Amino acid sequence: MTECECNPSFSRARMSELLFETYGVPSIAFGIDDVFSYKYNQKLGNCGEDGLAISCEHGTCHVVPFLKGEPVLGACCRTNVGGFHITDFLRQLLSLKYPYHSASITWEKAEELKKEHCYVALDYMSELQIFKNNKEEAEEKTRYWQLPWVPPPVEEPPSEEELARKAALKEKAGQRLRDMAAAKRSQKIAELEKQLSYLEELMEQLDGAEEEEATAILGRSGYLSQQEIKSAILKATQSLRKAKGESNGNEEKADASGVDKYPLVSVPDETLTPEQLKEKKKQILLKTTTEGRMRAKQRRAEEEALREKQEEERRLENPELYLEELRARYSELSDRVDQRKRQKLNGGKTNGNHNSSGGVGRGERLNAAQKERMRLLTSAAFDRGKGEDTFGTRDEDWLVYKKMSKDNNDDDDGNDDDESELARIASKIQDMDPTFVNKAEAVQQTPEPPKVRTLTAEDYRISIGIERFRCPEILFQPGMIGIDQAGIDEMVSISLRRLMEDEAVKERLCQSILVTGGCSLIPGMIPRLESGIRQFRPYLSTLKLVRAADPLIDAWRGAAAFAASSKFGRHTFSLADYREHGENLFHRYNIVYSL
Repeated sequence: MTECECNPSFSRARMSELLFETYGVPSIAFGIDDVFSYKYNQKLGNCGEDGLAISCEHGTCHVVPFLKGEPVLGACCRTNVGGFHITDFLRQLLSLKYPYHSASITWEKAEELKKEHCYVALDYMSELQIFKNNKEEAEEKTRYWQLPWVPPPVEEPPSEEELARKAALKEKAGQRLRDMAAAKRSQKIAELEKQLSYLEELMEQLDGAEEEEATAILGRSGYLSQQEIKSAILKATQSLRKAKGESNGNEEKADASGVDKYPLVSVPDETLTPEQLKEKKKQILLKTTTEGRMRAKQRRAEEEALREKQEEERRLENPELYLEELRARYSELSDRVDQRKRQKLNGGKTNGNHNSSGGVGRGERLNAAQKERMRLLTSAAFDRGKGEDTFGTRDEDWLVYKKMSKDNNDDDDGNDDDESELARIASKIQDMDPTFVNKAEAVQQTPEPPKVRTLTAEDYRISIGIERFRCPEILFQPGMIGIDQAGIDEMVSISLRRLMEDEAVKERLCQSILVTGGCSLIPGMIPRLESGIRQFRPYLSTLKLVRAADPLIDAWRGAAAFAASSKFGRHTFSLADYREHGENLFHRYNIVYSL
């Protein structure tokens, strides 16, 4: 059973117990795999009796000195860096370099890339300078790994037959829609003509009827007066002309709108019922209000035109002064609008701190009109809960409604006026100063969404450049991955210092250095080891490094040759020996490799 250098007795005992009790082996012998590899290559003539074995394995690296064919375990050296760490370091570097492809960079793929592309640089810093300064040589040393990539489908332009087929289908669908629209229009025209004929017949009956008979006819028809019927006739006529595609005159539209909205205004009071008189009062009130609003709107338009004219004269007279006045007005209005927004946002809430400026929230600034409106709302709600809801049946209710709806002193109206004035002034400033930036526009502007670039095959290509020699460098500089231990070249110097021998013996050991283990197959390993060891040896010292015949299998072959020898039985122990001595057996157990 092969093991590493200085394997603890506890591990040997557990392995022996497993082999004896589970697998029933007759006897066991423990040996070091590095030593077996060295002894096998010694038979092949690759190394001598005195020498060094440098083993670069999966998880660790060892240096074992040999004197007279036997390992000197007291002078061996170990570092906890091996092929596993190289692979894992390569995987981490590529995952950080290409985070979008980290799922494809598995540990197994990193192991494959390490075996195919990694090498050991003879001079690490010089190799870094090549990749930094010499782009052509760096490009030659860079390797690429192409990930699976499927190009996006290219849409071919439709053929003439396909275009003709789509055009025919579109024309067929359009014709079907046109037929449906024509049928619907014909049905609407027929309904309007029928309605118009009925209204005209009704007017003929009213023209030749007396007052009592006319009232009965109106009651049966559902209309209140002849004026309302005329309004309905005019409206039906306009709808019929519109359905037939004929144009209506502007005067007829104006008359229709006026008659349609207020049909009872021009009707004498003597011909109206009490209900119609109430309705007439409402229409008169609405008409008066509408006309007043129109006059106020016209007056505001005239005032606005006059103000624009005056401002234009001031601008032409002194543009600089006019621009300064606009900026001052803009700053004043902007501060006022911001202050109102903050007050509206804060409301009546406080955080325990007194406001020294005396500012209050919106909830604390109710004026008299707002308080009156709240009182009317409360009274209406209270009265409604007493019995039947009769609000709106009396004339006084309309006055209450007007008071509830009207609030000329409301802050919202003032705020809207300030914001509109602020926008107008900002527009004028921008006309005179193109570099001016409006605060409202600056807040509302949103960045354009980034344009998505179509992915190409290059986006799925992994480049392996500096990683090729940076990852194996951790064997010589374990500090690159946070392991504070010596590199394998320095381990040779440490192992030689541990030998209590003179310089001549050490010189003889350095003339027979065997490099074994899987990491020894990395290109450039032997020259880099020789260069590193030479730095720790005296000037003009002789060095000879050779790679094992088969670094991966020589340890097994050496162990097989050792087990096939006739003296192998003297180095084994049985189950009876283990039961008799226990773990104490392993404290003094040590085989002799030279048979």
